[in-house]
Amino acid sequence: MSSSAALVSAAVASLLVLSSACKDAQTCVQSESTISHPFQGQEPFASEGELPPSRPNFGPRSFFPALSYPVQFPLGQPTADNIEAICVNSDHRPRYPESYFPNSGFGKQKRQATAVNNAEWWFSTCCKGNQTWGTEMTLCCATQAWQQSVNLFCEEDSSVKDRLYHCCRRTDTSRFQCFKENAQNPNYEPTLELPVEEVGSTQSFNFNQDTCPRNLMSPHLARASREKTELNPAASPKTDIIFPPGRPSAINIESLCSNQKFRPLYSTKCLPRSGYEVLAHQVKTINRLEKKYKQCCKKKKGALQCAEQKWRLELNRYCSGKIAGQIDLQCCQSKDPFGCFQTVSLDPLYNKTSEKEAPALSTMCDTKIFTDNRFPVGFQLKSLCCPLSEQDRNPCFAQKIEQLSQSLCSSDTFSTAAVYRCCKRTSPEEISQCVGENVMGFINKQLKKRGQRKNKKICPIP
Repeated sequence: MSSSAALVSAAVASLLVLSSACKDAQTCVQSESTISHPFQGQEPFASEGELPPSRPNFGPRSFFPALSYPVQFPLGQPTADNIEAICVNSDHRPRYPESYFPNSGFGKQKRQATAVNNAEWWFSTCCKGNQTWGTEMTLCCATQAWQQSVNLFCEEDSSVKDRLYHCCRRTDTSRFQCFKENAQNPNYEPTLELPVEEVGSTQSFNFNQDTCPRNLMSPHLARASREKTELNPAASPKTDIIFPPGRPSAINIESLCSNQKFRPLYSTKCLPRSGYEVLAHQVKTINRLEKKYKQCCKKKKGALQCAEQKWRLELNRYCSGKIAGQIDLQCCQSKDPFGCFQTVSLDPLYNKTSEKEAPALSTMCDTKIFTDNRFPVGFQLKSLCCPLSEQDRNPCFAQKIEQLSQSLCSSDTFSTAAVYRCCKRTSPEEISQCVGENVMGFINKQLKKRGQRKNKKICPIP
């Protein structure tokens, strides 16, 4: 058989195979169309219910994701009914860091995630002002933040060659109403069991109080009103006690545990017999909670969940105690007392320590041995700063800690786990603070070994 005849035979065989697999051209076209448009009949970037951020699941074909990186979008409009939940449940709603998405693709969802991150970040600013503004002013602030995040999203969504989000085709009030009606979680309920870290915004938000209703209480009047219902009506402002304690979260759990040695326990024996019942009640609550924190921090896993549970139990006990009826405190009578305690805490990050108890960095100069294999920074600080005069030591410590922090984190590999935890922080200031906290922890450890430091209870009043 000639070569041309062989080619003809091969072509005929190929046609026979194709005809057996596909009986008519219409069927073949339909089959090809089905494969080419996997999202036909559904919204390609629609979020899947209230799924928290997690690694997307993949189907049988590894190149095609079954979930398209779900985003809880859009957020509901702030109202008088949900403003408390916006502040209280903030760290139990999803955030979307850059690492959540792959480097390429998913542009629509990335823009939606940015809008959520922006609004949640700005909400936190409004909620912090809630301590002095009152609910109405906080709602006004949150509404402005939400509207700005909506308009910014529509501006970015319309700037790319992609299908415009349907609500963005509207303007002004109609646009906001559309976003409100499409919100997946309009009441801002918590959808995550454990707290999440906040994700900052690259866009600025400035709250304009002049656009709020004129009948709202001014910040100065709100502050004066709040001073009348102080958390500590029986305690002097000079008391060396921070109450209520901050709510344990993913952001503060490390400092909660590492700074525990620097937070004192209190004695009630020094208090007068009458007039200080509320302060004594707070002292006992803090002492019990610190004892339980110590147990939680010993756990390698589940420390955060343990600490938050103990925090809830102790504050619930505080509000349900016999003395609670004498407490002029909004939180115990609030619909969500835990959220209220979280908002009004004066030390939400657990960074403050008692001046009477916390040793200064210069203490290491009087400690003969200061070495720790897990965090060998103390010896370097001692050799660099301790030879200086006392007035020059503290500036030296601050400068050298910053320099050593940069040096420790500049390498791709980390010498110890403690160094690794510090270098995970996002900003140079947070890294330096973490290094300083670790150094203070090891100072305290050395002092305890030598009997130079004892955990004595101190009086909560001068």
